[in-house]
Amino acid sequence: MDISISLRLIKPSQAFYLVAKLSKMPSRTAQIRFVSSHPEVYEPCDDSFALVDALLADRTNLLEHRPTLSMELEANGAYYIATDINPHAVKVTRETLDVHGVDAPLITTDIASGLARRLAGLVDVIIVNPPYVPTPAEEVGRGGIATAWAGGENGRSVIDKILPIADILLSDKGWLYMVTLTANNSSDICRQMRQKGYCACRI
Repeated sequence: MDISISLRLIKPSQAFYLVAKLSKMPSRTAQIRFVSSHPEVYEPCDDSFALVDALLADRTNLLEHRPTLSMELEANGAYYIATDINPHAVKVTRETLDVHGVDAPLITTDIASGLARRLAGLVDVIIVNPPYVPTPAEEVGRGGIATAWAGGENGRSVIDKILPIADILLSDKGWLYMVTLTANNSSDICRQMRQKGYCACRI
């Protein structure tokens, strides 16, 4: 399975943003041995690490960007939150954050249900590892660990719900990082987002 594709979608105001200087930020590296687990929670795997690698590759841009509100990102001076539809995943995330000394609000919700109106246009960075594996449609949203990967036809069922919500949430300088498979047709995802005024690149 090709899981190395990560998309960065940015609003046009950031399209030609060139970064010349390097910023320094004290970094804290997560210790994988301290990651909590649960049988109904997808453990960090190649796709998780590909997303982290993409973020690290784009670190300079993120530091220059100086996000003030991020979904699933720790940055200096940023307020960040994490959401998941699986309550076990939220619990595991809380335990993992606690052992690493990170405090962040965690919300059990479907994508950003209940948050979109309050956060509309305020989120600077969204990082998402959606359920992208092509599966029968009836597997999507069934609960438990399968919610982490069951993506329906072409793996796009949840991705196609995320994109319009991300468009609502993102600020004018907003960035969306998303893991996709070749089967998800990332070119089509980029085309859709370009029609909404975004620029897109693969990292």
